[in-house]
Amino acid sequence: MTEQMIGHGDAHSKIILMGEHSVVYGFPAIAMPLQGIRVSCQVTASDQPFAVNLTDPLSTAVYAALEHLGQENAPIRYEIVSNVPQRRGMGSSAAVSIAAIRAVYDYFGQTISHQDLEILVNQSEIIAHTNPSGLDAKTCLSDELISYIRNVGFKRLAFEGQAYLVIADTGIHGQTSEAIQKVQDLQEKALPHLNRLGLLAEQFEGALLASDYQGMGEKMTQAHASLKALGVSCEASDRLVAQALATGALGAKMTGGGLGGCIIALADTESLALDLQKELKQKGAKQTWIEKM
Repeated sequence: MTEQMIGHGDAHSKIILMGEHSVVYGFPAIAMPLQGIRVSCQVTASDQPFAVNLTDPLSTAVYAALEHLGQENAPIRYEIVSNVPQRRGMGSSAAVSIAAIRAVYDYFGQTISHQDLEILVNQSEIIAHTNPSGLDAKTCLSDELISYIRNVGFKRLAFEGQAYLVIADTGIHGQTSEAIQKVQDLQEKALPHLNRLGLLAEQFEGALLASDYQGMGEKMTQAHASLKALGVSCEASDRLVAQALATGALGAKMTGGGLGGCIIALADTESLALDLQKELKQKGAKQTWIEKM
């Protein structure tokens, strides 16, 4: 071990812009890193060897890092400080795992390659999500927007414009598994909405690459209507989306699996973003954030 006795690591979170649910059917999902909403981890010495809890994604991530370093029995402890709310579709488990792995490596005075870090994070994500797509880990490790197509892979999206995304938390835990089941229960009745969502995600990507803010916003609002028709939105999300649009947002929608979680609203100026943040708070948002795109 080096003389360094404290290891530090941090990571940012992420949000889904478009493609919820339709991504399962081969359409793109588009995710954005949230650089201002972060988690940090500190690793220090302990008087006991680290004891892994294989049912806990964070503990598993720490152990994976120790194992990768050949330090499985190292006497360490960790402490997490997170501004990323859990079960809101913001990549909390991936961000925490990234921060923890980085902190373990820093504690031992070592560096980890981007590729190895992503592999270790995805191992811990299996504990958190059983069958993760890898999108959370990829986006929480990226400085650029990410487009993901199932069984095809990932690509980075270069956004040349300057827009603002307002994120508002309903205060309700997202219920992704229940939302997916609701869509499955609809059977063939869901297909027109899923196809519509997939097409809107593709059109949104085109508008984004062209820095067409109006087009981006229109696709977001239309996507929310389809998600609502699938039954995966909730009253709190619908209320906040309606308020965002009434305040002048270029577009707004729920984000993530649904039945709670967050909504997002698009603004083309900082002043509009600040107005949206104020109005959404007054309409009941538990937390709000503004992220520059």
